[in-house]
Amino acid sequence: MNRLLVKNVSRNFGGVRALDDVSFVVEPGTIHGLIGPNGAGKTTLINILSGLLRPSAGSMKYKNHDLHRLAAHQMASIGIARTFQNIRLFPHMSCLENVQAGQHVTSRRSLLPRLFHLPSARREDRRLREQAMATLARVGLDDKAHYQSRNLSYGERRRLEIARALSLNPSLLLLDEPAAGMNPVETHEITELIGRLREEGGYTILVIEHDMHVVEGISDRVVALDHGVKIAEGSFDEVATDPRVVEAYLGTTGTERK
Repeated sequence: MNRLLVKNVSRNFGGVRALDDVSFVVEPGTIHGLIGPNGAGKTTLINILSGLLRPSAGSMKYKNHDLHRLAAHQMASIGIARTFQNIRLFPHMSCLENVQAGQHVTSRRSLLPRLFHLPSARREDRRLREQAMATLARVGLDDKAHYQSRNLSYGERRRLEIARALSLNPSLLLLDEPAAGMNPVETHEITELIGRLREEGGYTILVIEHDMHVVEGISDRVVALDHGVKIAEGSFDEVATDPRVVEAYLGTTGTERK
């Protein structure tokens, strides 16, 4: 079963309940948007799904694995990769080296062939390099393979981080605000890239995003959180017009919060 199943997930930080009984399903080959105002619990949920945090209660399944029992490196081994809201690249390494750094899960390198410089080790190095170059081409950065990542534009660094996630050969991508801080041109480019990843690569994608134009342009379904609670789920139009979502984003005057 390649659906991502999130069932009754809660997370407490001391006396603060960051997530409260959240459930939803992400079907294979779809893009699921995750929205909500600041403090809604979105990144906490992504951190749980990627193994950086444990849920206080609830369960998650993907490919028949109980995710709440796995560490972050085990998540990667079953096909789950993520990006971060704050870009986490190696600034003094080239784009190619950044992508190759993410290949440890798919690499078949072994110690003895490398110690003795055997042909099998050289073949594996060539394979991984070619694979990394193909990944850079997928995000439009193959012409900058040897640039240090610190010399890229902001939008290019965002795309490079997606390329590094792709180097893990995942089937499920967790993208934490991939368009954050971008200008309109960069936002359009990243929106098109995410759409292509689903259409051409068949990836299943869960994406946190504040830019509603991005969410509208790519999402098959949308989940809205507020104060750790799921307040709406459905198509973009259904969620964007839900009174609870409007209230969460805009607030109300003279009425109590529901």
